[in-house]
Amino acid sequence: MPFDSKVPGVTILGKVTAQQAQEILTPEALLFVATLHRTFNATRKTLLQKRVLRQQQIDQGHLPDFLPETKAIRDDIAWRGAIPAPGLADRRVEITGPVDRKMVINALNSGAATFMADFEDSNSPTFDNNLSGLVNMKDAIHQRISYTAPNGKQYNIRKDGKIATLIVRPRGWHLDEKHVLIDGEVTSGSLFDFALYFFHNAKKSVEIGIGPYFYLPKMESHLEARLWNDVFNLSQDYIGMPRGTIRGTCLIETIMAAFEMEEFIYELREHSAGLNCGRWDYIFSVIKKLRQNPKFVLPDRSDVSMTTPFMDAYVRLLIKTCHKRGVHAMGGMAAQIPIKNNEAANKAAMDKVRNDKLREVKAGHDGTWVAHPDLVKLALVVFNEHMPQPNQLHVRRDEVQVTAADLLNTTVKGGKITETGIRANVSVSLMYMEAWLRGAGCVPIHNLMEDAATAEISRSQLWQWAKHHAKTDKGVPVTAEYLLKVLDEETDKLAKEMGDQRFKASKMTLAKERLATQITGKDYADFLTSLLYEDIVVYDDVKAKI
Repeated sequence: MPFDSKVPGVTILGKVTAQQAQEILTPEALLFVATLHRTFNATRKTLLQKRVLRQQQIDQGHLPDFLPETKAIRDDIAWRGAIPAPGLADRRVEITGPVDRKMVINALNSGAATFMADFEDSNSPTFDNNLSGLVNMKDAIHQRISYTAPNGKQYNIRKDGKIATLIVRPRGWHLDEKHVLIDGEVTSGSLFDFALYFFHNAKKSVEIGIGPYFYLPKMESHLEARLWNDVFNLSQDYIGMPRGTIRGTCLIETIMAAFEMEEFIYELREHSAGLNCGRWDYIFSVIKKLRQNPKFVLPDRSDVSMTTPFMDAYVRLLIKTCHKRGVHAMGGMAAQIPIKNNEAANKAAMDKVRNDKLREVKAGHDGTWVAHPDLVKLALVVFNEHMPQPNQLHVRRDEVQVTAADLLNTTVKGGKITETGIRANVSVSLMYMEAWLRGAGCVPIHNLMEDAATAEISRSQLWQWAKHHAKTDKGVPVTAEYLLKVLDEETDKLAKEMGDQRFKASKMTLAKERLATQITGKDYADFLTSLLYEDIVVYDDVKAKI
């Protein structure tokens, strides 16, 4: 029997467990979701349409630039973001990961300063994943979370109080939650995730000495940051919480956002906790936004590093911008994970992480991201040595001057398109998409912890190379036919590795079918997660399908 929300105008189409109903989808909480939807969803949809119009302008040759209409904000040296909130002054190492129960406990216990619990790129947003994740967030904030593994091993949070500060990343503005209708309209995944976490945990988070903290993903305009700020203000007023209690860290992970960093901080001001270099999504965004322009074709993903001109410029500008406004400038993700049973390969991987973190702390970052608990100590050692104080907001980087041309300089010295790179992109895309379709959004592939961002880079590069008739370093034309042939070969290779029974039980055939539509240089979905979402939507009542 379909779940009864007991709230007029709110329809729940997905299956709900008794615990999820009792702990999360309460009438009071759903009324709050409905309030946010009714107040802000129209604005969200308008802003998403503005993205479409801006993309059309870029396709016509109008490249991104700093906005003349917000020059006064950038030139005004007087304003500042908020002072660091409790639990956010020292963010030297942040661990990120999905919201499954075991991961949450391990991350909280990892020794990292904070834990970004991710409802976005490392979460496959099945309705059960989202609701179970919200249960886990509530249990974490109320400090009662535990887990018993199938082998009987017990997991509990530390009793010494040294657990990471929890920060939640809701889904981006572009993602819907199709299992929930408000007045007959599909609701926003962003508002759904935010509302239910905030409603159940905001006051308790303050009680335990922190606050309701968020990472804000995938924004392309300061007007989208303004919308979040409006959501924050209404939400705090709704539950009687002082404005400015919420904190939001904006992920600068789109090329459009790079031109509006100061405006993002300005819009959030009393709620701003700084900016973060979402490096992998940033590379994806550069390819996506500029995909029609042959001047911006990138080489193999492995050739695009943080020292590539457009990446280096974006990092330097972010640090300068944040410290000018008194907020944290957070570094990016090290995707490497420990490699077992291969000492040499593991050492090489750990050296990459160490060098990456050393570059970040010396550049002026106030903290960094890791994807695995075993990397927390390594990153801490680097930051503790070079940043003994909680942060380095005093490192002003006044010497930095970054122009629009710098942010758009995609020159990669020595970069090549290789068959190895092509096959790696196909393989990573296939394996990640297959896992996502099974409900797993964070997957170890080729000794890297991959999430949606790296799969997005991979399939976007394939599209870009086919679109612009690129050639490999051996002179082989990268055509749609060539890429589809490689897709067949890589799928066959995976089928042999998996075995017939396991392959047939997997989602690999569906993943291949979906990927084939994205690598010919013709059709291009804005996001893989949007392309695949309908495949994981499951309605409790088949008659309710919309």
